[in-house]
Order: sequence, then structure tokens, then C-alpha cells
Amino acid sequence: MANIYPVVMAGGVGSRLWPLSREGYPKQLLGLLEPDKTLLQTTFERLQGCDLSFGEPWVVCNDDHRFLVAEQLRPYGVGVERIILEPVGRNTAPTVALAAFEVLQEDPEGIILVLAADHYVAEVQRFHEALIGAYKAAVRDCLVTFGIQPTHPETGYGYIEQGPLWDNRLSDCIFKVNAFKEKPNDQVAEAFVESNKHYWNSGMFMMSAQGYLEDLKRYAPKVYDASLQAIKQAKRSYGYIQVAKEAFVESPDISIDYAVMEHTTKAVMIKMAAKWSDVGSWKSLWDLGEKDANHNVLIGDVKTVHSNRNYIRTDKHLVAAIGVEDLLIVNTADALLVAHKDQAQSIKQIVSELKELGRREAFVHLTDFRPWGHYSTIDESERFKAKRIVVQPGAKLSLQKHHHRAEHWVVVKGTALVRCGEKTFLLSENESTFIPLGQTHQLSNPGKIPLEIIEVQSGAYLGEDDIERMDDAYGRE
Repeated sequence: MANIYPVVMAGGVGSRLWPLSREGYPKQLLGLLEPDKTLLQTTFERLQGCDLSFGEPWVVCNDDHRFLVAEQLRPYGVGVERIILEPVGRNTAPTVALAAFEVLQEDPEGIILVLAADHYVAEVQRFHEALIGAYKAAVRDCLVTFGIQPTHPETGYGYIEQGPLWDNRLSDCIFKVNAFKEKPNDQVAEAFVESNKHYWNSGMFMMSAQGYLEDLKRYAPKVYDASLQAIKQAKRSYGYIQVAKEAFVESPDISIDYAVMEHTTKAVMIKMAAKWSDVGSWKSLWDLGEKDANHNVLIGDVKTVHSNRNYIRTDKHLVAAIGVEDLLIVNTADALLVAHKDQAQSIKQIVSELKELGRREAFVHLTDFRPWGHYSTIDESERFKAKRIVVQPGAKLSLQKHHHRAEHWVVVKGTALVRCGEKTFLLSENESTFIPLGQTHQLSNPGKIPLEIIEVQSGAYLGEDDIERMDDAYGRE
């Protein structure tokens, strides 16, 4: 039996789920459906228990998210050497090619299972049945795509038009592909559902690494060449595979569907009966969520009166809704979204406008995650900023200095090892120190519990780019 190598694409931004999903912390890294598990983690968990032979998985993600991804995958035994870092986004065709080249080096007979890190799949047993069926076609040189039986007319998905049965001796649910259809308007979507021959395009695939790369070279040679050079020239420092940017940017920005599946003669579709969603909008989360007697999905400290069919989520403050219907209300520490459910797809427009204005809220939360832990901005004004900093046991910040600010540190939990100039000393709870402007310094946690400090910055400029690193344990510039 040939080994199957999961290739998990984790490079999306998820701007339609703003303000929770942001460029610096996108939806695949959030616990949108299960508070204690992210979408990326549930992608790995649903592979468990399947009666197939799996090789070690590959994950392709944005370079900026590497530490977050590595941390979330540690419980599943996925090491950083299996994480491929894209310097820029170029869509799914080159993303999968990067991993396929790696699989081919490791196992010339290897089968790749392409999965998105931000999907929801219920009825895992049916998902496993679809994987087993797809394997039968993949080992026979087919490029298998997974089609979802539509439950309603959906304009946010692409569709696959079913062709004749592929091989009735092997399966009665695998069909040749007649055509791939673009996201339709309402009328066309209704016609697709009524036809019983059109399926939602899930964006999941199974195929041999060799077969995919051969067709990619045939139908999209520029993608093939750019991806090959990018992975050949990749740096393998600190364990991660850092794809060569200069080569990778030469690849066209194109999906697997456009680059290969619409042209190949080997495309087949397997029907997957499991409940599925790409979790692409707040409306889709309302569809999937547990509803109260008035069909509201309520998460966090929420109170409602005479309100129906709403999705209301708050991370912090109490939200009270009275006499409202069909609204999306998402409250975070620094941004509040209020939208009609019918306008869920328009949230991307707000995010684009925020980016054009250079607004921080488009990119990061008040809590910013780093490889050593995280920090939250408590308060700030023109010449001061207060932060709560949490450093994980055994971790340390870079050796650094600032040109425009001084810092005051107060330990509120744990023990801090401080290097300030030529001095190195320990601070316990309720003790403090001062870091003068321009002084080289480093903060470490030598203890067994998380270190928490309050940092107060003062100076003429307090931006995060006022950091000059002399040494860093995580390979950052």
C-alpha cells in the first residue's frame, strides 16, 4: 500500500472573519468552533483512526505564522522540519507543488492528500470512507477532487459538474469530471442544486505527487519551474524550510483548479456525504453553531431580549442585544463588527479600507503572539505605552536595544532573568527594574511557570520597529 502524505495548506488570511481573524492571526489558527482546538488542529485530528497508511504530514504556511503553526502542531508530533514557509502567497497550485517536490524526494510512489487548514468536516467516519475511496483512484494515476452534495443553493462556492461513472468495478461514487463551474449567482445556484449533477468544490484533493507534478509541468510550466527553483534554493535554517522568495514570486498566482484540474484528462470526483463547510464567513459560523430557542448563536457574555437569528460573539465585554434580527455582532478588545447576515461577504471591503489607511486593526490584535509567548497592550498615549508580557518557561526575548524609548518592568508572576548592559540579575514577584534608552537588554524566564510582567514604555517613538536585535534564539532578523 502506497503511503499517503497529508499536505495541509495553512497560509490563508480569512479577512471575511474580521475582526477575530486578522493578517497576523488568521482563522485557521483560531478556535472558532471548538474553544480548546483551532481549525488547524481539528484538520489533523480528523485524520486519526482512518484505515489508510499515512506518512509524515507537510504543512505550508506564511513565513510570519511559523511559530504559531509550530506551537499548535507540537501535540501532533509535527516537527518544524515538516513546515514549508511561503515568502508570499501564490494560491494553491504552487503551494501544493512545493510539498509535492518534497514528497517526491522522500517517496517516489507517495500519494498526497491536499487539505485546507480552515475547513469544518462533521461525520468523520464518512470523511474516512471518502478518503479510502479516493485512494483507489489516486493509486491508478487519477487526480481526485472531493465533491460535496449541496444542501442549499450557495453562491459562495465553486461547483463540480458530475460526468459518467469512473469504474463501477471499484466504486459507485467516483465520477469523471465534466466541468468546473465558477461561483454562481442565485438563479444558477438553484439550477445546480435541482440538477443533482453539481457538487460543491471542497478544494480537497488526492493524487500521486509524481502525477500532479507531471500535469503541472504540462499545463502550467511557469508554476512548475518557479516552484521547483524555489524549493531547490530553499534555506533550511532553524529546522524550517524557507522557500526562496526571488524564485517563488515568479510563479503565477493560480489555483489547482485553473492550473491543472480544468485541463487534465485524469480528473475524477468522489462524492463525500459528510457535512462540510469552508468556514468562510460569519454567516457560515451561524449555520454551524448551536442555536438557542430564538435561533441565535451566542458565544461569550451575551444577553438578548426579543432578538432572533443573530450571531453574537464577545471575547471580553458584556454585549446586550434587544429587538434585533439577522445580525452579526462580533466584539473584540479593540474592534466591534455589526453587520446584517446578508452582508457577510462585504466584510472584506472594510478590511481593505482599513489596510489602505494603515490601521493596526487590519493586521494585529491588541494581543500579539511571539515565539517566546505573547504580549497585550493595556493602554497607550502619545509618549507612553503599557503592556502585559507573558514569557513561557525556558523562553527568552531577543538580545536588543531601543533608540527612542526607555522601559520599566514590574514582575507580577514568576521569576525573571534580566540582562541589562553588563549586569545579569533575577527579579521575583513585586520587584522591578529600569531599562534606559539605548541600553542592550534581554528578558528570560528561567522558571517552571509562565513569567508575567507589566512593561511601561516612555519616549518619543513607541513603534514595534524600534527594536535592534543583536542575538535571537528564533532566527528573526
